Amino acid sequence: MSTRDQLLALNDELRRLKAGGQRAVSVTEDALAQLREAVSAAQAEAVTETVTPPTTSTFSIAPAARPAAPAILSTAPTAPTAAPAMPATPVIKLPEGDKQAQWNYLRDLVLNDATCRSHIYAGKKVVFGVGSLAASIMFVGEAPGGDEEDQGEPFVGRAGQLLNKMIKAMGLERGQVYIGNILNWRPEMGSRNPDGSQTGNRPPTAQEMAYCLPFIRAQIAIIRPKVLVALGKTAVDGLLGADRFKSMGAARGTWHSYADTPLRASYHPSYLLRQEGLTSASAKKIKRDAWEDMLAVMEQASVPVSEKQKNFFL
Repeated sequence: MSTRDQLLALNDELRRLKAGGQRAVSVTEDALAQLREAVSAAQAEAVTETVTPPTTSTFSIAPAARPAAPAILSTAPTAPTAAPAMPATPVIKLPEGDKQAQWNYLRDLVLNDATCRSHIYAGKKVVFGVGSLAASIMFVGEAPGGDEEDQGEPFVGRAGQLLNKMIKAMGLERGQVYIGNILNWRPEMGSRNPDGSQTGNRPPTAQEMAYCLPFIRAQIAIIRPKVLVALGKTAVDGLLGADRFKSMGAARGTWHSYADTPLRASYHPSYLLRQEGLTSASAKKIKRDAWEDMLAVMEQASVPVSEKQKNFFL
């Protein structure tokens, strides 16, 4: 195998690792030296033969800080997988009847929707909202993750467990609120592990969101909550418009309106989980800001707020 072929094989292997969710691999200083020599040799080969170069390199070499320390061969972040073209945005017409009848109709419609089902991996589930149809507070998240696509229910993984704790701290139970997502399937990364699991998540594309938005809007119309809580930037973009806010910092801390319903934007629980164990002032502020959002939601929904609750995270 020529030096060029060896480098192409290395490039293919790095692509495979990146597609599987791996972002970095460790190499020794000796291996780095050999790689540099191979690159030089390949360049020399290119002088004597016509070579069609591989597509844009997906990796770069970072030299080791000290000779004895391993260097890092890092891959560029994976771009969102191009989703297949979406069919026309569905038009939802709810039947006459009470909330339960309308919700049952919509749930059956979504779970059996051909486009939703075409986007789930074998053995996984389309995810629909859950909770009380009489809820005063409705939480809207981004998209299902691994636990959610396994169980067919939103917010049941680690982020869901944190959301449950937040709801409990508000003096409520999960069954007293309503929880849904902008997207009804887990966005694919482009490859699956042998057991069907997926490493990592990506945000929904604009086309995916556009297709599923009528489903969450119909759920809001059925529940008619006193307050909507958009958890994370994707939920904010879906409910308030993709170009309205550049960041969560710009969206949260104030009241917005969705179809005449007060809406509060707050951090997604998965973002809060990434602050766990951090003691910096900024991490503490993020947690406090998220809780202040919940206090505002409680007040808007006429949920009593105690002095103890007011002082959480202070």
